[in-house]
Amino acid sequence: MTNYPYGNDPAKIARYRDFWNREAVARPLVGFSLVGWFPLNEFSARQSWGNAEYLTPEMIDVEAFLPDHLRILREGERIGDDLIRGACPGQVAIPWLPGMLGCQVRILPGNVLGEERNLSLDDALKVELDSDGPWFRKYMEFAEALVRVSNGTFPVSHSAEIGPTDLHAVLRGHGPSLLDLTDEPERAAELLLRLAGIFRDLAEELWKRVPLYHGGYFDAQYSLWGPRPIVRMQEDATAVYSPRLFRRFVQPADRLLARHFAGNFIHLHSTSMFLLEAFLEIGEIQCYEVNHDALGPPLKAMVPYYRRIQDAGKPLLIRGSFLPGEMRLLMDSLDPRGLFLNIMAESEREIEELRPLTGL
Repeated sequence: MTNYPYGNDPAKIARYRDFWNREAVARPLVGFSLVGWFPLNEFSARQSWGNAEYLTPEMIDVEAFLPDHLRILREGERIGDDLIRGACPGQVAIPWLPGMLGCQVRILPGNVLGEERNLSLDDALKVELDSDGPWFRKYMEFAEALVRVSNGTFPVSHSAEIGPTDLHAVLRGHGPSLLDLTDEPERAAELLLRLAGIFRDLAEELWKRVPLYHGGYFDAQYSLWGPRPIVRMQEDATAVYSPRLFRRFVQPADRLLARHFAGNFIHLHSTSMFLLEAFLEIGEIQCYEVNHDALGPPLKAMVPYYRRIQDAGKPLLIRGSFLPGEMRLLMDSLDPRGLFLNIMAESEREIEELRPLTGL
């Protein structure tokens, strides 16, 4: 138990600084959460959507979402760990940026996705971020409401947005976006840089409305506090890129983003590991987050990639669910310096089983 709202003891900030600086520590930064990969069902406000096939900004009742945001955060008052807990609009359950760029937003049983627009390349190059658009205004309304109810007790952040290659895929269609790289390479490169700029501009607009938290920035999806401006980068669509295409088209766009946000980190899956060296060539990327996916390779096969990130001198955040034997493997195989284990558990009993294995 803790005397601080949501478990946000300011003394925890020191461990985050150690993480970013890769200071010598006895154990990793460790946190637990009872919220799964797809948090949409945590919010009773979605019930008002009924059987609708598509979500519109007008359907999102911000005030109705807030009680469940606070309920989720209160797990920090019961779970004694290292996490600073905060919130972002819709807690990564709503694809805001695809909506802002004109995608229809489809409601699925446990998720919400932006549908492909199948634009021509000419039309995709004309897409802009409209600060007067309904999706943009609802996103900022949500962020400002979270700031109000927080009143300084928890940090508020950007949501998890898809990156330039993912945006290229939803605007053009996944197949045509790949063909662009060979059929229209110059214009494809122009589009990726343009989309990186839109991604950057949205993050900047959000941070104008969100106060710092104990002098630092925050990413709510991973409970990641940092002393420098944070942005969560993502390039999931590169799972079907070759290393050559990645270096030509993606590295320039990601360098643009990473140079602009000094506390950046990139989200990766096991399916991206064949591109890891190409990602590491982007020296401006400050930190790596890798999901331990249930359907991915066994953890033992991932350890060499984790070590490669650490050998490059980069902080490493690993998020996923782990059996006790897997937790022992991580603790025995990795350097605790610059290591953050963000553990998803199904029950508090599971947390108590894993806690001593992490050194908590």
